[in-house]
Amino acid sequence: MRKLLNDPFACVDEMVGGILVAYPGLVEATPSGRGLVYTGPTSNRKTRIVVGGGSGHEPAFFGYLGPGLADAAAVGNVFASPSAEPAVEAAERLAPSDGVLFLYGNYGGDVMNFDMAAELLADRGVVSETVLVTDDVSSAPREDRGRRRGVAGGVVVFKAAGARADEGGSLADVVAAARLANERTRTMGVCLGPCTVPTAGVPTFELADGEMDVGMGIHGESGLRRAATAPADEVADELLDTILADGAAETGDPLLVLVNTLGATPVMEAFIVLRRVGQRLAGVGLELHRSLVGEYVTSLEMAGLSLTVTAVDPELRRLIDAPARPLCAPALGSGWW
Repeated sequence: MRKLLNDPFACVDEMVGGILVAYPGLVEATPSGRGLVYTGPTSNRKTRIVVGGGSGHEPAFFGYLGPGLADAAAVGNVFASPSAEPAVEAAERLAPSDGVLFLYGNYGGDVMNFDMAAELLADRGVVSETVLVTDDVSSAPREDRGRRRGVAGGVVVFKAAGARADEGGSLADVVAAARLANERTRTMGVCLGPCTVPTAGVPTFELADGEMDVGMGIHGESGLRRAATAPADEVADELLDTILADGAAETGDPLLVLVNTLGATPVMEAFIVLRRVGQRLAGVGLELHRSLVGEYVTSLEMAGLSLTVTAVDPELRRLIDAPARPLCAPALGSGWW
């Protein structure tokens, strides 16, 4: 493996140790060592937001702690759900007056463990709600959206929910903002090369040179099809066409477009894809509210990228543009400092 590690089985705990060194006074760990709580200056929220998932997707999920975003993150092993313990610890540490919102991608292990956390909190008198991120159009048909995976569109959901929480919104208000963002967000990705989980030591799947997987998930889940690697414009067209066919622009609202690189693909290539997406949208008269490029949700050293499109109505535009300060993630809007 071409990785800078000590013990592969200790890599997540050692990463957390580095996070605490990097952000003194802004982040503290819960007793389990797998809950990270933002402790810097923030608004006096009635509702607190806990995000989380497996490691290997950095800057997700701890990178989205901070004002205007999440209050805490539960950290799992690489590509594995966090246990219920850090989510419970984080919620109790935050002690919100109105309740806690759990935001995370729609994966079986995450659902099981966060649901367990919610049950434990209920026994202790802490109210919680959950909104699952389900933006990956390649993982289930539109009529069965509840089965879709959560991928890079989750950062739009985090941003909307965080802005509403900063406004002093109730738990119901913040849940509504998260659901609005999720319903209006769609993502599709393409993989050009595999990654290696440290404890496995071998690539998570095989992909021949000159071959790509269209629609592959961020853990290496099978996509819609495998094909010969195509020029960037053709890849951009297929991603955008699939997203638009799913109804991404049917409301007629301006669009937020996010091109997310997965770990090994240079940002140069993401800008090339964005260029084509911008041309296509202009050609059919669709307005861009904002377009973004960067590493938002990665997959270790996987090669490839994803395209996210969000239809931004006036309410969502206000939430997206509100000020925020992510701990260590790229900008999402004009209001990010």
